[in-house]
Amino acid sequence: MYRVFEALDELVTIVEEARGVPMTSSCVVPRGDVLELLDDVRDALPGEVDDAQDVLDKRDEIVNTARQQADETINSANADAEQTLADARAEAERLVADARSQADQILADADAEADRAVAAGRAEYDQLTERARGESERMIEAGRDAYDRSVQEGLAEQARLVADTEVVRASHSEAARIVDDANAEADRQRNECDVYVDDKLAEFADLLSQTLRTVDQGRNHLRGGAVGSASGYSRNGYDY
Repeated sequence: MYRVFEALDELVTIVEEARGVPMTSSCVVPRGDVLELLDDVRDALPGEVDDAQDVLDKRDEIVNTARQQADETINSANADAEQTLADARAEAERLVADARSQADQILADADAEADRAVAAGRAEYDQLTERARGESERMIEAGRDAYDRSVQEGLAEQARLVADTEVVRASHSEAARIVDDANAEADRQRNECDVYVDDKLAEFADLLSQTLRTVDQGRNHLRGGAVGSASGYSRNGYDY
């Protein structure tokens, strides 16, 4: 192609430098030089044209090959993207399933712990109630025994002093005093028993309140943790 341009430049130079024909726009050029340059152009053009055609043919082939490779690349990328998306969805579903399983396990453990705490509280309540009842019965029985002994002692003293009026009156007064003292002692012991039972029941009520607060704190902690990791889950709680 370079030789074609070079020959054309030489032809232009010959025409520009050629001697003009008077009274016309024509000129006189050296025929041999011009023909020689035209032969050079003629010889150079077929090869250049063939090279250009080869380039054009290869261009189409390269474009088609590039287009085919681009289509294959796009299809492969789409397939990879779909596979990646499917893998991501599967992994997300697996993570969600694991989170749900862990949340269910935590809830089950919390329920079991709450049931255990309630059962332990009930057992402790039963034990305290039974001990209080036994202590109350023991103290009431002791009061009754003391009352019976006081009455018997008063009656014996009354019988011993029955012969003398003054002594009888004094014995009646002493017997009444003894009976009153016995009743007062029985009332005092009964009141002490009631206070003891009430104290034990208050201690048990405090224990139950602490246990329920601990369970509620655990439930609230579980609720706060489940909302980050596994949003959208709902759980049933317990109301005591």
